[in-house]
Amino acid sequence: MEINDSRILVAGATGTLGGRLARLLSEEGAALALAGRDADALAGMASELGGVPAVALELTDPASPAAAVSGAADALGGLDGLVVATGAVAFGTAGELDDGVTRELFAVNALGPIALVRAALERIEGPGAVACLSAIVADFPTAGMGSYSASKAALSAYLAAVRREVRKQGVTVLDVRPPHLDTPFSERALAGEPPKLPEPGDPDEVARAVIDALREGKRELAYDIKQKELAAS
Repeated sequence: MEINDSRILVAGATGTLGGRLARLLSEEGAALALAGRDADALAGMASELGGVPAVALELTDPASPAAAVSGAADALGGLDGLVVATGAVAFGTAGELDDGVTRELFAVNALGPIALVRAALERIEGPGAVACLSAIVADFPTAGMGSYSASKAALSAYLAAVRREVRKQGVTVLDVRPPHLDTPFSERALAGEPPKLPEPGDPDEVARAVIDALREGKRELAYDIKQKELAAS
């Protein structure tokens, strides 16, 4: 994907990783629109990046993803790409997490991103790219994080299927599955307390790897446990 002058919506732009991705894309010359849940933080990020368009996004609202994509595409005069860096986590065994928490995890981690992708594909004309952050647990489901693992695996499976559907349209679908990162993400859990987690990775390195993978038309960016690094394919 040619990033310079591409019109890209960054969903989750107020998060640690989403903010880094938005800044890097802006530095690369992309025309951005930002989406997020926190209106004040979203306005601040939009101002920091030169007054780019900002649209509200609430992933637990089934109508919000399509509205956010439509608003962004209208503001940018079209859409060439989508980057989804949203997510929620909860900790607890199958017997500890109630159904409401599991439903929210699937809304935020799977159903919402799926709706964003579906809406974006309707607006992308010609070559373009979609990149979504799932997680390492999509490949390695983790005890005490079963619902979280399942929600991320669902998104990853969806991206794999859609990739095959849109390849003739010239649209690249990138699934990013990073390890635990040095961000406040686990501290904002919907439920439970985090178990002992691995040494966190550097979110700046992940953000740069995502930009490189987008530029090179990669399909996956997954963490190699043996090599202890992200590997693109």
